[in-house]
Amino acid sequence: MAPADLPGDTPGFRPVVSIAGSVDKLNLALAKPTKPTTVYIQDACIQHRFIRSRDTSAIVEKPERLRAVNVGLAAAMARLESTVTKAEPDDTGGLVAALNKLNLASSDVDPLSPPNLAVSVVKSSTSVDILRHPAVKFVHGDVDGDVYLENIKAWARDSHDKIAKSESEIPEGLSQGDLYLCPTSINAIQGAIGTVCEAIDDVVGSTSCKRAFVSIRPPGHHCGEDTPAGFCFVNNVTIGAAHAHLQHGINRVVILDIDLHHGNGTQSIAWQINEETYRKTLESEALQEGGAAPHKPGLQVFYGSIHDVLSYPCEDGKADLVQAASVSLHGPHGQHIENIHLQPYTSDEHFFDVLYKERYIQLLKKAEDFLANTKGNNDDVMVFISCGFDACEHEYPSMSRHGRKVPTSFYHRFTQDACAFAERHAHGRLVSVLEGGYSDRALTSGAMAHLCGLAQQGNSNVDKEWWSLENLEKLEKATKKRRGGRPSIPAAGSVEPWLERAVAIFAALDPGAGQKPPAFVAPTSMTLRGRKKADAGGGSPALTARPLDAGATEQAPQAEIPADAPPAPKKLPRVILHVRPPQDDR
Repeated sequence: MAPADLPGDTPGFRPVVSIAGSVDKLNLALAKPTKPTTVYIQDACIQHRFIRSRDTSAIVEKPERLRAVNVGLAAAMARLESTVTKAEPDDTGGLVAALNKLNLASSDVDPLSPPNLAVSVVKSSTSVDILRHPAVKFVHGDVDGDVYLENIKAWARDSHDKIAKSESEIPEGLSQGDLYLCPTSINAIQGAIGTVCEAIDDVVGSTSCKRAFVSIRPPGHHCGEDTPAGFCFVNNVTIGAAHAHLQHGINRVVILDIDLHHGNGTQSIAWQINEETYRKTLESEALQEGGAAPHKPGLQVFYGSIHDVLSYPCEDGKADLVQAASVSLHGPHGQHIENIHLQPYTSDEHFFDVLYKERYIQLLKKAEDFLANTKGNNDDVMVFISCGFDACEHEYPSMSRHGRKVPTSFYHRFTQDACAFAERHAHGRLVSVLEGGYSDRALTSGAMAHLCGLAQQGNSNVDKEWWSLENLEKLEKATKKRRGGRPSIPAAGSVEPWLERAVAIFAALDPGAGQKPPAFVAPTSMTLRGRKKADAGGGSPALTARPLDAGATEQAPQAEIPADAPPAPKKLPRVILHVRPPQDDR
């Protein structure tokens, strides 16, 4: 791990869309978010694409994930806006009522400027150079040279040429199924890091913005110091923690990981940070006995995770990974780690009244113990959420095939509890960073519930029926991608007001609309799936689905073949099989 005394980068200005105030046309002046909750989106993140072949039907970590998240965010904003409109008296001589009757799809009205809502949206264009940024080097750098960081840039830069020669852009020894790169992937990686750091700067430095949701990709919590894995090439959350420490004097960080999968990379990096801080503390205490001055406080990290220990990275039962995902250590050797395993539930009441109250809320209680037992005050504390939605009840069955799920309302309830925790211990400062989640419905519903928890902490107006199956189906139908990449905005009054409003907001949020994908590389024999050789009887090659780790690939449906069936013909069709998500999850 690189030394911390490196020069800082000065983040640039960026356009901000305020979901409040005037309904004039959007002013992209240099501005800051003005509301307690801010959503950050980064268009560069859609540039990370799979280019080994034309068939991407088996790829679940793809740019369309951000589109599904944006649908959920738009729906949350529309719903929250309606509660504010109903709750607040109209002291403007009917102005609010008149504004609400406007056709928000009209070209004369910016869809991201309603009269009232406690959310700002930042369309970030901030990027960093991973070879120069202090926080990136703190986490992934090397004292003798940034070998890993240089490798990432080289792998992405050379990916097109490698694939064109039927080679893999991912070096041998790393997972070919969980990792992929294209030449523009580095833009996505550096843009994602820049956006996380930008959100931290605003949350720490702003007098108004206290909570942020950062919608970025690729995710990060499986990436260790120099080991990419599970779609992750850099660890976004720990880089954010390092940035908060180096730039803003945050010495105690709480990371709450609610992804279905254990964040083994985040825990490993947190362990290293805590180990180094503990060593320096012991050395300083010994020197103080000789009259030396106390050393500057180092970064201390609490890492707590709620996850399925049967899923990636523990799915193969490797002892070191299973043990790491089961550690509970609080204080000894300077470590602060809590891991809680998800359990099956039989009803929402069973989940919230038993599992949540008796097991899952322990994550926040252990985090409170960490803060109580370490030196400092609320000024040096910040809370992060590694926010994966792949434990959602609406995730693909093949992703959550062990039955360790959570109801969608978990993302609302836990977020509210985490915000209350941040209010008590960190002046409310909380940054949530997107991790996993792969089916559109899981991402949309999870993002909707999560933003409602961030923006309406303790507000009883939020209704879990907002993300009911019936309303999700309405939302999916209204935002279905059509020719040109955008949803067709319905005419005023043709649908429910919240749905009409959600479609208008989504059209303004969606980063992929109108953007062309990177140049396609000619198809090769390499994909994320492996094929078995034909058997001795001359049967056709069989598609094999590797274990679905970290959501790497969606498994192909396996049809049962009768024992007396005739052998398949040797001549194969040009297209053997397209693997698509199960229809019942759409």
